[in-house]
Amino acid sequence: MYKQTTKVVGLTRVIRRHMLTMVSNLCYTSSLPINTKSQFLFPHSTRTFLSSIHPGLSNKKQLTTFGTHPYALLLSLVFSILYFADGNWFSSTCFRIRRHILNQVFPVVSFQRRVEEAKEMTIKPDVRVSEGKVAVKERTILTGMPENVVATSAVEGVFLGAEVEKEDSRHVVSLGILKDVRFMACFRFKMWWMAQKMGDRGRDIPLETQFLLVETKDGSHLDNNENPIVYTVFLPLIEGSFRACLQGDPHDHLQLCLESGDADTKASSFTHAVFISAGTDPFATIHHAFRAVRNHLNTFRLRHEKKLPGIVDCFGWCTWDAFYQEVTQEGVQAGIQTLAGGGAPPKFVIIDDGWQSVGVDENRENSESKPNTLQRLTGMKENAKFQKEEPKLGIKNIVEIAKKKHEVKHVYVWHAITGYWGGVRPGVREMEEYGSVMKYPNVSSGVAENEPTWKTDPLAVQGLGLVSPKKVFAFYDQLHSYLASAGIDGVKVDVQCVLETLGAGLGGRVELTRQYHQALDASISRNFPDNGCIACMSHSTDALYCSKQTAVVRASDDFYPRDPVSHTIHIASVAYNSVFLGEIMLPDWDMFHSLHPAAEYHASARAISGGPLYVSDAPGKHDFDLLKKMVLPDGSVLRARLPGRPTKDCLFTDPARDGISLLKIWNMNKFGGVLGVYNCQGAAWSATERKNAFHQTDSAPITGYVRGGDVHLIAEAAADEDWNGDCALYSHHSGQAIVLPHNVALPVSLKVLEHEVFAVAPVKVLVAGYSFAPFGLVNMFNAGGAIEGLVYEVVNSQGLVRLEMKGCGKFGAYSSAKPTRCLLGNNQVNFGYDADSGLLTFNIHHLPQDGHRVHVIELVYHLSS
Repeated sequence: MYKQTTKVVGLTRVIRRHMLTMVSNLCYTSSLPINTKSQFLFPHSTRTFLSSIHPGLSNKKQLTTFGTHPYALLLSLVFSILYFADGNWFSSTCFRIRRHILNQVFPVVSFQRRVEEAKEMTIKPDVRVSEGKVAVKERTILTGMPENVVATSAVEGVFLGAEVEKEDSRHVVSLGILKDVRFMACFRFKMWWMAQKMGDRGRDIPLETQFLLVETKDGSHLDNNENPIVYTVFLPLIEGSFRACLQGDPHDHLQLCLESGDADTKASSFTHAVFISAGTDPFATIHHAFRAVRNHLNTFRLRHEKKLPGIVDCFGWCTWDAFYQEVTQEGVQAGIQTLAGGGAPPKFVIIDDGWQSVGVDENRENSESKPNTLQRLTGMKENAKFQKEEPKLGIKNIVEIAKKKHEVKHVYVWHAITGYWGGVRPGVREMEEYGSVMKYPNVSSGVAENEPTWKTDPLAVQGLGLVSPKKVFAFYDQLHSYLASAGIDGVKVDVQCVLETLGAGLGGRVELTRQYHQALDASISRNFPDNGCIACMSHSTDALYCSKQTAVVRASDDFYPRDPVSHTIHIASVAYNSVFLGEIMLPDWDMFHSLHPAAEYHASARAISGGPLYVSDAPGKHDFDLLKKMVLPDGSVLRARLPGRPTKDCLFTDPARDGISLLKIWNMNKFGGVLGVYNCQGAAWSATERKNAFHQTDSAPITGYVRGGDVHLIAEAAADEDWNGDCALYSHHSGQAIVLPHNVALPVSLKVLEHEVFAVAPVKVLVAGYSFAPFGLVNMFNAGGAIEGLVYEVVNSQGLVRLEMKGCGKFGAYSSAKPTRCLLGNNQVNFGYDADSGLLTFNIHHLPQDGHRVHVIELVYHLSS
């Protein structure tokens, strides 16, 4: 740990928190190189930080002469006072001076001193802070806000922070009392992973809450309502070296917890620890909040600003649940062969844990076979299992087989962010240059309470070999350059949250995580031009809020094929977590087994998730009928355009615990939407048992209701600006079509582990009596993902619908009248038509040929007067 031995460094520690936001806005932008920011953020870069404000601050004699700007003059005075003050005076008056400076320099409200000056401060039309309350559109969200809470205005909302009397490495402060609302919280039930929790008061908010969405109880979800529901989003952030999260207490206080993870990294003043924003559209409100936070922190980028790797648009296979750590080159080849042979060729492959050179510590070599013995990385190259056939080629051999023989496009491999589960083994000759030292995880109290098994975890007991932060880029670069030279296209980087436990003596959890992620991002950018990286076990905001490069993130805890309690929990978790994670990266809903009792339940959810679609089947153990509902014969998939998320009316219901609610998940395609409905009742994380557990639930079906408007952005797919809201729906299971007028609901009844998927399309009226809505390839879960182009024409007495379709299968559409003819390319085709429902269908028997990317379909109507 850098020891602060000079007064200049002590000065920097005091002012860094308060001035960082202003300095960051003035001194650097997101276009700078990836490591540029570190010189402003870290205590050991004192002179660089000061000289970044003004060159005169780089030496002691010029401390009081750095310009005439009002901020500069004020800072000059503060610098001089604090610089020449002795320690006793400083400790007794620092609190008062800090508060005074903050209130003068920044647009901050302190409830202790501003009540008499301003009865009310309007942050924006939707959010007000006054008299110890936070109110949104005349609806009170928080009451009893303590006097030490400070609020800072922003364009999209308000930042909250707090002043405390004593500097420390951990603080818990109340932001006020939360009652009479409904909320959805994303919290870490394990160090690695989040899940959802619903409630209506502060005491229900779990420890380690990283995202909080609040709904006022009055109002209506339906469109065109004069009393719309108001949604308020709370985002706990990173401030300086501290990471914030939320939690409740038995008295319904919403508490802010701030931690540095290092006993020597202390602070007492925070101004931008939580961001609050509000609006009447929940998804737009969340997006605008993240946009504001991105602009404020300038340490991460949003999902739409990142390059998505090619794996997201093709079918894949991962070795993990097929082999676990016993994966071999022969096993990889067998898995690819059997999938391709059945008509579901994987175009990306992830060689998961089991390919690296690892070993146990010397003093544990006799216990290597014991299951809890922690292994550490001992070399950069592959282990002997991948050197059998061609030792000189190593892992390159299976990569070439996959790509040349089986036409796999992308091959990824797994590694932990610290190299391996136990890190890098110290003292190994090949790894000595990276300065690995043993560290023992120090888990935060919130994680320890939510996950009490951490006390006996092998990492906690046996420690981890941590590569020096100064050498971690060289470590990643050597590893990734070797892999790239073997034809590897990307990496799945696991165990990421462990960094938050290792910051003691290194500036704290935030700084260590930032240094590792900057190095990782730089190495990925240099070695994998397709941005080939999947973040895994990474649900800490320490990591999320410094993600500039990685575009894909695992959305929840694993698919556990042998754990029956996990399946409904998994679907609910990925959907709700995607509300949060989907703003920063594309959520990956994980692999699954196609031959499994819950296979279709998992498969349909993956197909509408908008993320990567891949399985972990053992070779030869596949359900190809199921796979062909997701995968086209060329290995491509019909990916939806957004992260899949719960519908607006499901955001605050509890589909895993309440016994009465179904989960609805929506997504968009180019010319329509998709809506999945799932019964996820019967199992959830238990706050008393501190683990996932079954709970009593009724075995009878639960009935819910679907509307066309459940697809939140369906209006964007409508052909007409004055579209009336009517939608056509196609049921994947029943094979039936129905037209629902605007806000009219269709009942759906499902038992636990049952599901339904609907293709949803806006109805286009060509002329009176002639309406049309395309579903797409209705044999696929995401039918509408096949539609690439759609044009309507009406000329004289003839109506024409022209579509561009990718893939092959059964085409379906709603048509209020029977077409006179149907053309596929230049050929007229026979079609089926049900006059009662308006369902029109015909078969497309093959993929587009002769170099064409899509089929062209024309439906011709003779329009009677």
